[in-house]
Amino acid sequence: MAHERTDAVTLNGNPVTLIGPGLKVGDKAPDFALLTSDRRKEHLTDYKNKTCIITTVPSLDTGVCDLQTKLLNEEASTMGEDVAVLAISADLPFAQARWSKESNVEAITILSDHFDMSFGTAYGTYMKEHRLECRAVFVINQEGIIKYVEYVPEVTDHPDYESALQVVKELMNIAGTVN
Repeated sequence: MAHERTDAVTLNGNPVTLIGPGLKVGDKAPDFALLTSDRRKEHLTDYKNKTCIITTVPSLDTGVCDLQTKLLNEEASTMGEDVAVLAISADLPFAQARWSKESNVEAITILSDHFDMSFGTAYGTYMKEHRLECRAVFVINQEGIIKYVEYVPEVTDHPDYESALQVVKELMNIAGTVN
């Protein structure tokens, strides 16, 4: 049985149960199997040798999630090919495809955890009471080590974008790909 945490986040001020571990900086990033908009499976290993920003949102069809994903899409468009930005929700792949098209989101990869919540369970973002992802941000270096983690304490709030993006910039400087 997966680990359950009840003290990590709230949704509209109410505590929710997160299924899975509370990951930390320095942990090896767990693999996952997620669905693309055309229902192909993608794994973390598909992004090896890239710095990954992974953002989870409850639903792309809500205001904060919409804005968060669009903002990261804008950032991703300036980062180059050595950085992959993945936005993950439990929305159906069809709904994600519709939202992406309507929102002109093309610089990031939108993935669905709807099928079996493998990401949410592996990364501790699965809100048991709602079968949705909580809001979180992870930065994973090219070696697959987590370098930044934020489980946003109140799921309806925005994450700390600047801190996550600063870690990405530092990693890219170390890799010698940013001047």
